[in-house]
Amino acid sequence: MALIPVMLFSALLHAFVGWRLLGDLALTSPALAWATGLVLLASALLMPMGLFARRAARGRLALALTWAGLLCMGLFSTLFVLTVLRDAVLLLAWLASLLWPGGLALDALVATSALAVPLLGLLATVLGFWNARRTAAVVRVDVPIAGLPAALHGFTVAQISDVHIGPTLRHRHMHAIVARVNSLGVDMVAITGDLVDGRVQELSDHVAPLAQLQSRHGTYFVTGNHEYYSGAHDWITELRRIGVQVLMNEHVVLHHPHAEGTHPLVVAGVADWSAHHFDESHRSSPQAAMAGAPANAGLRLLLAHQPRSAPAAAEAGFDVQLSGHTHGGQFWPWNHFVRLQQPYTAGLHRLRELWVYTSRGTGYWGPPKRFGAPSEITHLRLVMA
Repeated sequence: MALIPVMLFSALLHAFVGWRLLGDLALTSPALAWATGLVLLASALLMPMGLFARRAARGRLALALTWAGLLCMGLFSTLFVLTVLRDAVLLLAWLASLLWPGGLALDALVATSALAVPLLGLLATVLGFWNARRTAAVVRVDVPIAGLPAALHGFTVAQISDVHIGPTLRHRHMHAIVARVNSLGVDMVAITGDLVDGRVQELSDHVAPLAQLQSRHGTYFVTGNHEYYSGAHDWITELRRIGVQVLMNEHVVLHHPHAEGTHPLVVAGVADWSAHHFDESHRSSPQAAMAGAPANAGLRLLLAHQPRSAPAAAEAGFDVQLSGHTHGGQFWPWNHFVRLQQPYTAGLHRLRELWVYTSRGTGYWGPPKRFGAPSEITHLRLVMA
């Protein structure tokens, strides 16, 4: 991807917003029009620079450009959507005025909507920034399992997903997540992919707090698509080095102590749904992950980064699938488009005999912005139906 075409594309998008908005805004609030114009000009330059920062600069300059570019991307995304929606509303109002002359105050609507776009865009971005940067809240979910043995009733899993440790999420954020997970006192921890956005040599120190995760049966990880952008083989080696068990189309059998005795529980994991595009030997296979599992297992739990692994998981005989990838859309209106690629956006869903839980993610990707799709650390409890 070359810088010049990206800058031209960015300039065109920003010019469209300026063309559709600034003239009407100037009639109502010249100061706000000037401020919005300057923001659009800066954003048109900084968005591409943020994407290319690590190629063009080093150290603090690269970090500053990345931050500036991603903040602008979050703000501009909302400004662009609101501008398009405003145009649609004004078009409908104009058509209505043809049918009902004098029935609508078009001038007032034009002025009010011009003011609303930058103000609502800024408000959504500020709230979205706060929501993205806070430590994810704990979401508690009971998963009712028909025929669950009494020995496994109450088994707990802490799921974290899509942390995206990288340019804007670092050691402090990871440490806070680990502390919150440890406070839950769960039986196992599941990390369902997209942990990182960067190479091991850049980010190993920032991922190191994962070694401090505490649970009865340990921490299990499956790759997401972003691991493959970041050197999946190196990350698999690094995570195993710090004590995280990586499941690559394989399973482990846990024997959970309980007052009712013990009953085997299968915990399996598959490589990311798209892993074969990077390494054919990593082709995702719930069937392979189940191979050799004990027939008397009281529960079969699959970790799979993308929800669209669910049909294959159901065919393989799993009872529960934990996934991420979607971020719940991360911020409005993109939450409405997730279903074009994935069967589930967020939360607990049923596919035949399989329960699928899709996390909204514990961090964020790209713009530091979450609006309408808060991050989460999920506390799942298996219960008898």
